[in-house]
Amino acid sequence: MTRLLSGAAIVTSAYVGLLSVGELDHRRGLLAAVIVSFWLICVATTVWVSRGSAHVRRPVMTMALLALAIQLPGVFTPPHSSSDAWRYVWDGRVTLSGTSPYRYVPLDDHLAALRDPILFPGLTPDQHSGVTTAPLPADRVRLLQRAEADARTVINRPQVPTIYPPVAQLWFAGVAALTPWSVGTLGLQIAGALLAIAVAAALAAWLLRRGRNPLEALWWAWCPTVILETGNGAHVDVLVAALVLGAVAAATTRPGRRASTWLAGLLLGAAAAVKLTPLVLLPAFMPLRNNVVRRSWQVPAVAVGTLVASYAPHVLIAGGLVLGYVPGYIVEEGGPNRAGLLRPVVPDDLLTLAMLVAMGAVTLWAVWTTSVEAPQHVALVLFGSLLLVTTPSYPWYSLPLVALAVLSRRLEWLAVPVAGYIAYAGARVPSVGAIGYAVAAAVVISVAIRRRRGPAPSGSAARVWRDS
Repeated sequence: MTRLLSGAAIVTSAYVGLLSVGELDHRRGLLAAVIVSFWLICVATTVWVSRGSAHVRRPVMTMALLALAIQLPGVFTPPHSSSDAWRYVWDGRVTLSGTSPYRYVPLDDHLAALRDPILFPGLTPDQHSGVTTAPLPADRVRLLQRAEADARTVINRPQVPTIYPPVAQLWFAGVAALTPWSVGTLGLQIAGALLAIAVAAALAAWLLRRGRNPLEALWWAWCPTVILETGNGAHVDVLVAALVLGAVAAATTRPGRRASTWLAGLLLGAAAAVKLTPLVLLPAFMPLRNNVVRRSWQVPAVAVGTLVASYAPHVLIAGGLVLGYVPGYIVEEGGPNRAGLLRPVVPDDLLTLAMLVAMGAVTLWAVWTTSVEAPQHVALVLFGSLLLVTTPSYPWYSLPLVALAVLSRRLEWLAVPVAGYIAYAGARVPSVGAIGYAVAAAVVISVAIRRRRGPAPSGSAARVWRDS
């Protein structure tokens, strides 16, 4: 227990030091240096604690308390690396007003009554913005102009509609209902921290039931991506991670049972209705071996049905506007940072096809390899492959990956979130992100090869990294 408490003190102190540096969104070089250093401290501390901690009484409660301790400093500090939380606040407020968040852009005067000095420091409710909701331009240059920031508001992309799916909007609205306008993003930060703590406790409980060391959940609780992007960044991806964890737990509790199957599908569909990326996980729940073909469709069917049902009310209200900024985001992300590992060897006009082929190959492997008893292993590869193929510059996209890495005991995949921070810091120099993701891919592949060859020597650092 002494080593565990010492480790908690080290990680928390390092986090407080990081927060003391100040806002980093506009100082990307410093952000990279600080966060990479923080990663090294967190990984080294977790390895040290994992190697020396004895049996802990009440491990689930202990894990929750350890996660709580590390979340507290960030909750009461404004978001450091992203302005997304301000958009969440606005979307929740719009939904509570009875207006579909897909109907109007934030600067549209139809929503002027919802403005306050915190979200709109340069625009009062009685002032006209001169902005009306209009179809998104197809041209990437004009789209980027439309998506630019506006000094009158802290909301990002205030002239384009929301991108977030319906279950995310329910999350924003639920938090907004409990949060005074005067506290800004604090409600979302508290909610994000509570979700991160709940995931840590749930991971510990799941590991305990599987006969594994519940302290392995420290790889989630003390992961820098979790620490930075939940209680501080308030990113909705933590809700995705929680729902994906729930889907895996449901599917593995009583494999093959109808109730478990339907619950897994419902949770996976809800995750996709928070962010669409969990759709890539569907093949992990579609086992085609061992005479289970007849029920391989159930989880994907329930998941897709859940996603469609979540959009249905908004389609009735907003029609085609329900897609929000999704089409624009696809165009926006078609820039030089996209597919950084494929771009050097694939012509630009074939990049989309190459990404589809790459993910198609992984999907075919997944439906043949996955099993009812352990879908988390294939789910990890699917989600990790999606990140390696698309090379996003947003590190919080990796939050579900961190949970899956802990479930699968494949900690080499944590190199991918590190690459996400490198890509984020070097967004204006695409080669920097590509190099980061190339190193992450090399780590994943090399560890996978070593694992196939046999276990590392007893007590080695490599073994602690892979098997702690």
